[in-house]
Amino acid sequence: MPVARRVLPRLGPVLAVLALMVCAMFASVPAHAAGVGLDSVAEALKKSPVYVDPRARDQVSEADAEDLAKKIEDAGKPVFVAVLPEAAEFPPRTLMRDLRTQVGITGVYAVHLGDGFNANADSSVMSRNAVGNLTGAVRRSHSGDTEGLLTAFVDQATEQARGKAPAAWSGSEGDEGGGGAAVLFTVGAVAAAGAGGYTLYRRSKKKRERAELDALRVVVDEDITAFGEELDRLDFHPSEPGADDAMRQDYTHALDTYDKAKELMAVAAKPQDVQPVTAALEEGRFALAGLTARRAGIPVPERRAPCFFDPRHGPSAIDAMWAPPGGAARSVPACEADADFLAAGHEPMVRQVRTAYGSQPYWNAGPAYAPWAGGYFGGTGSMLGGLLVGTMLGSVLSTPSAFAGAAPVDSAPGGGEFTGADFNPGDFGGGFEGSGFEGGGDFGDGDW
Repeated sequence: MPVARRVLPRLGPVLAVLALMVCAMFASVPAHAAGVGLDSVAEALKKSPVYVDPRARDQVSEADAEDLAKKIEDAGKPVFVAVLPEAAEFPPRTLMRDLRTQVGITGVYAVHLGDGFNANADSSVMSRNAVGNLTGAVRRSHSGDTEGLLTAFVDQATEQARGKAPAAWSGSEGDEGGGGAAVLFTVGAVAAAGAGGYTLYRRSKKKRERAELDALRVVVDEDITAFGEELDRLDFHPSEPGADDAMRQDYTHALDTYDKAKELMAVAAKPQDVQPVTAALEEGRFALAGLTARRAGIPVPERRAPCFFDPRHGPSAIDAMWAPPGGAARSVPACEADADFLAAGHEPMVRQVRTAYGSQPYWNAGPAYAPWAGGYFGGTGSMLGGLLVGTMLGSVLSTPSAFAGAAPVDSAPGGGEFTGADFNPGDFGGGFEGSGFEGGGDFGDGDW
């Protein structure tokens, strides 16, 4: 007799309904769930570690797929495997990046596409060298044997990967040995989650915001210090010969915004509080530019956005053409020095910030930098979002929730954690050449 039928007569009507809902919720999810398109692949991998497209079942049987999924689940490691046909909906050049983005979970990703194979991983889970060496080894030792190749890869990857399996996988395998106690325990767990889930969420959110603010504080303090040094170098005295009311007004306004930025940063309690700080610095630098022009006897510059490459450079002077690696060219506001660098074919002086993956341009440092950038470039972020189309930060700055908080930028997420699209692009490069994916260890930014 099925477990649920033995237990339900002993439960009240409410518990009976809850038990049926829980049993349905935790029903086994086949590793080869049918679906077309990358969305279907990603949704399946959120529930089970292995996905085999219906059109690729001749390469991996249902039984082999189930065995492979069980092997990964038993190991408890965040290893994802997809077996896909060569099809228009799986563009090989960006497949690894797109799959990681849509699944959104830190881990090791292995894809068999047509007759090619490639694997990438978040560096916090497995090093680039480890992934590249393992990928090359299984290719050479199991050429033409898809099932053998995937099994060999999984055997090694589950031993080397750091972190734990996603919590969503825990319901992928049913356990009939627990009887009524298992059903009652699950119902109790659901009730407990309802009572304490919000508390845990709030606690996690506060911890995340503290980590974000600590990382942002380093960057903002550098900005404030740089502005203070500019004020010192200016060496302006309100009573100096030639000083007029307009100069004194600019100077006073610059000093006021400097003090305001320090005061606002001192009381900042969450990442969003950084936005008015950088807005004050942007206003102060424009006042400083006006004072400099007046002292030199030249026209006061028009109010323009800060230099796109580093707001510490002050207001931009012209619009220059620039393209991010692998992206389309677009016009961006630039200071004279950076515009000259671009015109000469050199890289501009880009603002680098510290991240868990090393020093990165601020637009590759993750959505937690949205409040910092939004203060400089207009608050809503719509302007910067347009400038940064195709970059990590640009994807979130154009949305209303751009400043609602994001993952910490100073600590690498552990394996199995949900990070959405916030991951290091360098970990998921590599493309498709000839008859298969090339270079499991080739993690350049050429695809971005």
